[in-house]
Amino acid sequence: MGEIQTSICRFCHAHCGIKVEVEDGRAVRVHGDKDNPVYHGYSCAKGRALPETLGHPNRLRSSMKRLEDGRFESIASERAMDEVAERIQSILERHGPRSVALYHGTYAAFYPASMPLANSWMREIESPMIFTSATIDQPGKPIATALHGRWQAGPYLFDEADAWMLVGSNPLVAMSNGIPNSNPARHLHRAKKRGLKLIVIDPRVTECAKAADLHLQPRPGEDPTIIAGLIHVIIREDLHDAAFVAENTAGFEALREAVAPFTPEYVGRRADIPADQLIHAARLFATARRAGANAGTGPNMSGRGSLTEYLMLALQTICGDWLRAGEDFTNPFTLLPAYTPKAQPDPPYPAWGYGEKLRVRGLTDAACGLPTAALADEILLEGEGQVRALICVGGNPMAAWPDQNKTHAALSSLDLLVTIDPKMSATARQADYVIAPKIQLEVPGLSLINEALWFYGVGLGYPAPYAQYTPARVDPPPGSDLIEDWAFFYGLAQRMDLRLRLDVTHAWDAGASGPQWVDLDMKRPPTTDELFAHLLHGSRVPLEEIKQHAHGAIFGEPTQAVQPRDADCEARLELGNAVMLGELSEVSAEPPVRDPDYRFRLVSRRLPDVLNSCGHDIPRLTRDYRYNPAFMNPVDLEALGLESGDVVEIRSDHAAILGIVEPAPDVKAGVISMTHCFGDAPDEGGDVRSIGSNTGRLTPVERDYDRYTGIPRMSAIPVNVRRNDGPLPA
Repeated sequence: MGEIQTSICRFCHAHCGIKVEVEDGRAVRVHGDKDNPVYHGYSCAKGRALPETLGHPNRLRSSMKRLEDGRFESIASERAMDEVAERIQSILERHGPRSVALYHGTYAAFYPASMPLANSWMREIESPMIFTSATIDQPGKPIATALHGRWQAGPYLFDEADAWMLVGSNPLVAMSNGIPNSNPARHLHRAKKRGLKLIVIDPRVTECAKAADLHLQPRPGEDPTIIAGLIHVIIREDLHDAAFVAENTAGFEALREAVAPFTPEYVGRRADIPADQLIHAARLFATARRAGANAGTGPNMSGRGSLTEYLMLALQTICGDWLRAGEDFTNPFTLLPAYTPKAQPDPPYPAWGYGEKLRVRGLTDAACGLPTAALADEILLEGEGQVRALICVGGNPMAAWPDQNKTHAALSSLDLLVTIDPKMSATARQADYVIAPKIQLEVPGLSLINEALWFYGVGLGYPAPYAQYTPARVDPPPGSDLIEDWAFFYGLAQRMDLRLRLDVTHAWDAGASGPQWVDLDMKRPPTTDELFAHLLHGSRVPLEEIKQHAHGAIFGEPTQAVQPRDADCEARLELGNAVMLGELSEVSAEPPVRDPDYRFRLVSRRLPDVLNSCGHDIPRLTRDYRYNPAFMNPVDLEALGLESGDVVEIRSDHAAILGIVEPAPDVKAGVISMTHCFGDAPDEGGDVRSIGSNTGRLTPVERDYDRYTGIPRMSAIPVNVRRNDGPLPA
């Protein structure tokens, strides 16, 4: 038996505490750490597969360079940085700063030094063109918070709530939204045992829906309709917290008027749910002493995600489901600066219309960031300001971005495409340079991302003032030439005579004193631990103290009292934002069922053993399916004359993909359920039975999109289905 080391899994944002069995510098076995005070030994299949992830035969051992004939050859990382720096400098001189763009994928956030160094480099070349996966996942959350305002003390936590509502969210699989991701099944079991009432609104009978006290199974894409209906019932029946609304909000009467058309009968017909179930859900939620509600990726990707998230906050607010003065605030701040919770609002702030103005569709920088769905057009649109170089970190645009055909055309047209990727992904195969990184247990890590998510939405963050640090626990593969993500940008800066400065977490608090950034020594490369120390300057608990607890720890008292409202506080939470309520009026004016020629709705789903495009090639994670089946209700399969394993053409009004149907009684009739981020690039013609299909190909970016975040409809997509016995038609 090898040496047992504690660490942090970074396969997803849950960042579970784990134990790693190490032999000769290699991870041979991974399991949950029972001595971790938050995770209590929990781990999932993805984390337990880390040895296969680190040692995968297809993993790059060195960086790669594309040759003129399209083949790739190995290149030393130092030489790759030389060449990339030279080419970027040339592009900047010819086309200006805006010609260089940066894309952070999901995995960039799991390595705390990566995004700060990359963003610092972009700042030094004076390019504003920074894009992230946050704008193609749940961008409505920061938009809604900006328009509504934030309650300083935060919401009630799942572990202390009497009722909870999940809308298009399945945290037992997604490890996000509502139920704490530190063993969500355990948290749910304990909550149900003490009497929590769980309401789930989802077109699938998900793992969470199976545990629900009430499950509404609607037609996909009707999330704003349903939430407006819930608010309608609560106001009509005087179930709202009138005192809280009067003291802390503005716009209540405008909200009342806006939801007036959304009667239970109207919502029931439109969303295909029983009206009495909607009424029951409203009463169950509003009469709970403490309640919480959150929406997931599904509603954010289904059209009008910003509106849905805004209505979710309005629902929470009219019921007064925010921590009050004297109640216990379960302090999540450890790696972040100390925080004093107060029972008062922070007022609304600009949600869009500032910063960089994009050249397409009137889109601007926004609370969620620059709209990634517009980046392909920013690359393809000729003229001043055209993006000509793109660096991707921790992401796979060919799999993740909407409108895959346009994405492929855009990436293929770039003067320079660089991606930091451990494998030759669909994006890497389009790149000029593929920088091979150290990953997971090969680099130090922190639990920072999970803690910081508290600011992102209801039901996120740690349920305790917890933190963990891990050093690197294993060696890179023998004979490899790998670098950390941040080191690539530091290396570019050195070669381009740039000075980098690192923003610190202290700066997140607008009222904080002390340094807001640290100037890096550009002659002596820092260590990752030194970067962590800079990042955490001003944290409530010093990094050195956190390092003393190998299993992670809860630092300080688990709760503190919420402070009363400041005597001079006049801020209000906004319930009547004119833009959002105007959009709600548009919803009520829409026909109940759109696109009658496309009678099915394709919805996105999460799978338990993969994350986006990661894990597809690990056998132990894909025992059931190496592809993404098109799950359909057996009634629909019978009506179409289809059987399990049949290949079908799934066509939107934009494009078509192939799918392999599988019966799924848990899927509502008229719905197709597939996961995203599968498949090859459009010109690669991969076998659908081995790699699946990319649902992003079905979605155009220039229509039916959120006008603030730019995200098009990536779920609840109207499609038709027919058997396919040959190649995919054009």
